[in-house]
Amino acid sequence: MVDTAIEALSPAINDPTTAVQALDQIEDLLIRLGRCNLDIGRYRDAQGALRLVAWFPAWDDFLRLALDEIRFCGGNSVQVMRRMNALVRNLLGVLPAERHPALRRWEARIQGTVERSFSDATEKQDASRADGQGLGIAEDDVQAPAPETR
Repeated sequence: MVDTAIEALSPAINDPTTAVQALDQIEDLLIRLGRCNLDIGRYRDAQGALRLVAWFPAWDDFLRLALDEIRFCGGNSVQVMRRMNALVRNLLGVLPAERHPALRRWEARIQGTVERSFSDATEKQDASRADGQGLGIAEDDVQAPAPETR
């Protein structure tokens, strides 16, 4: 999914919507991983003696793999930055508290990318918004239709 996103963000293709769709799938995978016990890799015998230590990716590793290249390649896309902000915000809302410190660090990294990538204050503000579709339509901007009168 990450490769799909960064390929879509290449100058030859320039398709941020596909990158956003890849982020949708990445978010689903991160939710599943974030709910799992990732503290694995220590194997003990029947008496409890440690017999094997095997390396497995930690939560930070999964976040780096999922987000870093997309952040780097899509750092100048308002749409991608909005979607990444929404992804982190959504993960903070559904994952256990032990996952939050790493997610807070990613909030800061994404904001740092926005600060460096956009010189215009309005674009910077737009790219800093969390939006699940990346299109700039925040939930608080959506208005209910006026009731019909006859």
